[in-house]
Amino acid sequence: MHYNSAKANDSVQKEKRKVLRQNATPAETILWHFLRNRGVGGYKFRRQQGIGPFILDFYCAELRLCVELDGHSHWMKNEYDIARTQFLNSQGIRVVRFPNDHVMSHASSVANEILRIAKEISKEQSVSTPPLTPPLTGEGK
Repeated sequence: MHYNSAKANDSVQKEKRKVLRQNATPAETILWHFLRNRGVGGYKFRRQQGIGPFILDFYCAELRLCVELDGHSHWMKNEYDIARTQFLNSQGIRVVRFPNDHVMSHASSVANEILRIAKEISKEQSVSTPPLTPPLTGEGK
């Protein structure tokens, strides 16, 4: 079962997403510089995207990929992060996490790792997607 998109767009969550975008952490700002405008492999990422009851730092709908940055606000929320990741995984969304300090000191390597993961997911999707053309039958052989 997939999330209810109406929940992600309720007025309270919409306002919270807006505030989070306006008050991005330094690590989020740096990573957004790489991800915005299809800057990583041509994949479109959104920031502060609502999925069900959660707000994701960065999300690529095409890949069903969530990128989360973990700073001091996550230090005491281990159980919350586990439950959140389990929910997102149950929706078919893959979650990858990077510590804020790693983004701050190695932003290009984080962007390269996201690109590697994106290509991996894209390859998995192309293998599991059946061809669009119907198989040939005995006619016209």
